Amino acid sequence: MDFIEQLQSLALKSEKLCSLLQTEEATKNALIMPFINLLGYDIFDPTEVIPEFVADVGIKKGEKVDYAIVKDNKIIMLFECKHCGGDLNIKHSSQLFRYFSVTDARIAVLTNGIDYRFFTDLEAPNKMDDKPFLELNMMELNDVAINELKKLRKESFSIEAIMASAGELKYTRQIKRLIDEQIEKPSDEFVKFFASKVYDGILTPARRDYFTDLTRRSFKQLINERINERLKAVMSGNSDLAENISAEEIDSRENLVDTTAEELEGFYIVKSLLRDMVDPNRIIHRDTQSYMGILLDDNNRKPLARLHFNRSTKYLGIFDENRKEEKVSIQNIDEIYQHAEKLRRVFVFYESEKFVD
Repeated sequence: MDFIEQLQSLALKSEKLCSLLQTEEATKNALIMPFINLLGYDIFDPTEVIPEFVADVGIKKGEKVDYAIVKDNKIIMLFECKHCGGDLNIKHSSQLFRYFSVTDARIAVLTNGIDYRFFTDLEAPNKMDDKPFLELNMMELNDVAINELKKLRKESFSIEAIMASAGELKYTRQIKRLIDEQIEKPSDEFVKFFASKVYDGILTPARRDYFTDLTRRSFKQLINERINERLKAVMSGNSDLAENISAEEIDSRENLVDTTAEELEGFYIVKSLLRDMVDPNRIIHRDTQSYMGILLDDNNRKPLARLHFNRSTKYLGIFDENRKEEKVSIQNIDEIYQHAEKLRRVFVFYESEKFVD
């Protein structure tokens, strides 16, 4: 079985066993150790997976973390485990914070065998963040989480690649969560902002309730209208509008675009290759039925690459100064690294005075 099939198999096992696992030790043996093994680390080799890990420096006496993962003689990940279905409140994992600061680890994992929360030090160097950059639920696997999880595997572990996408993942998830909360239950501040733009009267309690409901319905109507407009553009063959459609928007109504884990992995490889030259947030992907486009500044006239992965032979599309695409056959996603110079060259051109948008 490949990695995704193994992960799905473990997910099915987790769902069946969780209610039977009443202790932390049982959860570790049945679910978490297989998960670590799935990432390619030998759970029976103490030079690779250290159980009940204790550090000598700066740690309260007797404290330990459940597992320390080692690669190239350096600790790269720490696992703190709870029993299946148990609370994953970060406040109850003080030892994870302390061990993060006194080891080489840049990744800390808090898990109960079903939910896996991955932390790093985006806010302050060598200090574990309070909020995870990635959350994986074994009952609700998705392509984005699987793609990021693949970067943690022994064979492909790269802290540079992980950090290149960690910030975007963390803050995008939090912003989406806040927007979703405001759509479902707008706060007083949110309602007051919009009401002040359209209503000149005094916002009495009754008026506030009125605008709260109006704000919630307006957002939902707007989302539905935008989706319908863009779906009509796709059906009518309007290419200019069609290329602005996100995979998520289409997928919510019609399963026209399937953004795969391979496409997302290729996208993040391109971002990592350019991250020392440009703010990664300027590099955006747009998925279509035939390819995933990777753009600078979300601009159709600044294509960086295209991933033609929806076929038996995979192609990487690279652009020259005339925005002419060259399709290069690749056997696996890692071959994208071989074309780093061409990707960098087209970026430099877009940033130069010669380029006219």
